[in-house]
Amino acid sequence: MGKKLEGKKALVTGSGTGIGREIALEFARQGASVVLHYAHSADGAELAVAEIQSAGGKATAIKADLADVKQAQKLSREAIGFLGGLDILVNNAGITMTLEFEKVSPEQFDMLYQVNVRGQYFVTQAALGPLVENRGAIINLSSVHGIRACKGHSVYAGTKGAIISYSRELAVELAPLGVRVNVLAPGAVPVENHYKAAGTDDFRGLGQLIPCGFAGTPGDIAKAAVFLASGDARYIVGQTIVIDGGTTSWMSFSEGYHETGLRLGKGYVPGL
Repeated sequence: MGKKLEGKKALVTGSGTGIGREIALEFARQGASVVLHYAHSADGAELAVAEIQSAGGKATAIKADLADVKQAQKLSREAIGFLGGLDILVNNAGITMTLEFEKVSPEQFDMLYQVNVRGQYFVTQAALGPLVENRGAIINLSSVHGIRACKGHSVYAGTKGAIISYSRELAVELAPLGVRVNVLAPGAVPVENHYKAAGTDDFRGLGQLIPCGFAGTPGDIAKAAVFLASGDARYIVGQTIVIDGGTTSWMSFSEGYHETGLRLGKGYVPGL
């Protein structure tokens, strides 16, 4: 069988760690040239670039703070310049926090919306030309938080719901131009930030809260992204695909009402 993304050119934001990094690596395994993006530490992105290059692929890493619109736009321009065009854009970059509604500051609110929604929006706008030219695909990462409630996530959930809504609208605008827009909404997929917040990398107990009995992995999301980016998904437009092991299908009235206990956002959201 041939590689599903042979000859394609992709930009994956937020790909220094976690889901984004695995998407970039899987795209490269499937034949794509890839630009990885990171906002702070280059280590994870550079290691992924080295892995791709050692396997004979083409890749580079670019730093950009997506809270700054000019940097978001520059990221797209530099990625297109390196790749010589663009077929696939994956908007994965995002930040989160857990904080009670009444404690949220305007600065915290603004930061999450600037990175998660505004940054994603203007990265896409700046990349649109070659995506239209190549009849490409846009995959925006939301979350189950965008469609279901969880205590302490009023700001984060709002950003993820906004991604679903504007992506649906964007899909309708761009489909006549040959560009497909879809959303992936992962459920529980433990990554580096979860390990830091919990103080452990052992999340085996999380499976007790998920119908399928286990938490997902970045690879589960990456394989779905490959499918949406490929010609196999040519008739899938404007959809939000939930990948959550059955979490959002579960009516949990009898299972109690509880918080996860994780405190996310320390180190990158002010005031936490």
